[in-house]
Amino acid sequence: MKILLVGATGTLGQAVARQLGQQHQILDAGRSSGTLRVDLTDDASVNELFARTGAVDAVISTTGKLHFGPLRDMTPERFNVGLQDKLLGQVRLALAAQHHLTPGGSITLTSGIVSAQPIRDGVNATSVNAALEGFVRAAALELLPRGLRINVVSPNVLVESMDAYAPYFPGFEAVTAQRAALAYQRAVEGILSGETITVW
Repeated sequence: MKILLVGATGTLGQAVARQLGQQHQILDAGRSSGTLRVDLTDDASVNELFARTGAVDAVISTTGKLHFGPLRDMTPERFNVGLQDKLLGQVRLALAAQHHLTPGGSITLTSGIVSAQPIRDGVNATSVNAALEGFVRAAALELLPRGLRINVVSPNVLVESMDAYAPYFPGFEAVTAQRAALAYQRAVEGILSGETITVW
């Protein structure tokens, strides 16, 4: 398969690239690194990305910014960080990707455990991740008759990221990026659609 992986140089993206790269061609893309460059907050940038890749068999996103902070200090501007980047960025990618997938192709997005298990200072993250999962459930129903699939992977906090995120996840059992990468393989190579694949 020819797989477009956006966020390929991040901790999770690297693990996904290693796992799927054993059997498939990976087109690595990112905002500031990678063979291909794309800004998921910009329509023109996303369209240019697919103009360069041509048809692909699968599209994966392992990227997206969120705002972490207490609700009492939340402003629409801060809340908008996650809406514009992780939520609309991945939705924008999926909306464009549907027109560039080969028959039987798939889209895999990334949410996170906080969609179901909120954390302190994580209102933006919970809202965005839950919205992504809702988008995938609904989009799958319209993509399926066209022979296309879409799923979302919801990983726990990663072992490799605990130095930065441990204060936000007290008592959570972190998972390795490699374990999370298996869920992306299941999404791409399997038959699921409209599912939130949890790695908790």
